[in-house]
Amino acid sequence: MDSKNYIDEMIQKAQVAQNELATYSQEELDAIVKTIGKTVYDNAEELARMAIDETRMGVYEDKVGKNKGKSKTIWNNLRDKKSVGIIERDLEKNLVMVAKPVGIVGAVTPTTNPIVTPMCNAMFAVKGGNAIIVAPHPRSKECTTETVARINKALVDNKIRCPKDAIQVISAPSLAYTSELMGKVDVVLATGGMGMVKAAYSSGKPSFGVGAGNVQVILDKGVNYDEAAAKIIAGRKFDNGIICSGEQTVIAPKSDYKAVIDAMVRNGAHYIDDAADIQKFRDAMFEDGHMNKDVVGQSVARVAEMAGVVVPKEAKVILLKASGIGAEDLLCKEKMCPVLSAFEYDTIEDAIKIAQTNLDLEGKGHTASIHSNNIENIELAGNLLTISRLVVNAPSSTTAGGSLFNGFAPTTTLGCGTWGNNVISENLDYKHLINVSRIGLLIEDVVVPTDEQIWG
Repeated sequence: MDSKNYIDEMIQKAQVAQNELATYSQEELDAIVKTIGKTVYDNAEELARMAIDETRMGVYEDKVGKNKGKSKTIWNNLRDKKSVGIIERDLEKNLVMVAKPVGIVGAVTPTTNPIVTPMCNAMFAVKGGNAIIVAPHPRSKECTTETVARINKALVDNKIRCPKDAIQVISAPSLAYTSELMGKVDVVLATGGMGMVKAAYSSGKPSFGVGAGNVQVILDKGVNYDEAAAKIIAGRKFDNGIICSGEQTVIAPKSDYKAVIDAMVRNGAHYIDDAADIQKFRDAMFEDGHMNKDVVGQSVARVAEMAGVVVPKEAKVILLKASGIGAEDLLCKEKMCPVLSAFEYDTIEDAIKIAQTNLDLEGKGHTASIHSNNIENIELAGNLLTISRLVVNAPSSTTAGGSLFNGFAPTTTLGCGTWGNNVISENLDYKHLINVSRIGLLIEDVVVPTDEQIWG
C-alpha cells in the first residue's frame, strides 16, 4: 500500500478512537495510562533484551532499569493530575480552566530509546484524551512494535475500557510513511536526530522537538571529589552513553585538577593525556567533524578497540584531556559513548565560560550539571548558561529527564528552548498535549485603579 493510503487508513482509525476517548472520564483515561506504564514495567527484561538485540547499542541492565524507572516515575507524576474537564478554578481572577484533547498525536521515536519513548508519548497522549500513532526508527521497529502490541494486549487482558485503535504503530516504518504521518496528525512529537526534528517543524503541524545534547559538568571547589566522580561516571556510563542528557565533560578547578583526576580514576575512569592516543580517539569517534554512528552506544572496550588504544578491561569510562574549548577541539562536542573530556579552570566564571563555549558549539539550550555546595555559584551557573535544565549534585543522564529526587517533569523528551530551536524550554509533559479553554467570569467587587495609579 502506498504511503498516503496507508497513513490515511491509520488516521481514520485514530479519529474514531479519539472521538471515543474524548468522552472518557479522568478515571477511565488514567486506567489506560497506568496500564501503558505498568506493561513496560512488567515486561522490562524482555523488552530490554529485544532492544539490545535489534539496535546493537546500549547496556541490557541499564535498559531494564530505564524501562522500570521511567514507567513508574512517569505514572507517579501523572496519576494525580487533572487533564480533562474542569482542571482548575482561579478564584482571584475568576477564571475556570477546561482541558480538552489536541486530537491525534504523531510520535516519531528514536532507535536510542525504542521502548520508553513510545511508552512515555502514549501515556502523555492518552492522559489528555488523545489517540497516538507511533513512527519508530527503522533500526528499532521490531522492539517498538512489540512494545505497542504488548500494551494493547494488556488493555484487553485486563479489561480496561479503551478504543481499539487509540494506540497504533507503523510496523514497517519508512521516511515516506513518517513524512505522510507528520503532515496529517494534529500535533507531532519528534524525538530523534536533528534532521527528523527539522522535518517535523516543516510538516505544517504544531511540533514538539528536541535539541542536541552536550551536557557540560562543572566541579566546584570544596565538593567531595570522590562523591562527584562516582555520580559523573554513573551518568556517563549509563546505557553506554546514548542518553542525550548524559555527562560529556569534567570541568575541574586548576588548583585541584590532579585531585579530581585521581578521584575519577579511583571510581573507574581511565584517564589519557597522551596527545597521540587522544587523537586516535578523536579519529575513531568523529568523521568529518560529525559523530561516527558506529561508536554510538558502544562499550568502553569497543570504542578503545576502534581507536586502537589499549585500556584496562575494568575501565567504566574513558576520560580524555581536551586541548582547547569550543571549536578548538572536537572533544568539546557530544560523544554518544562512554567517553568524557577534561578541562581546567581558574575561577567559577572561567568554568562557566568553558561550559558555555562548548554549548555554543553543540548542545545549546539542553542541559548542564554542577557539583557544588555553594548556592551562589549554582545560581550563577543557572543564570549565565543558555540551558533549560541545570542538574545539581546528581547524575545528569538519569535525573535530567525527571526523577523521584528532583522537580523536573518525568519524561523522555527534553525541550531545549529557542536556543535549541524548540518551542519549549522544559521537559515535555502531558500538559503540552491538551488545549485549555478559559471561562472568564466578571470579578466581583473589583477595585479599578485610576489612570494616575496605573501610570504613577
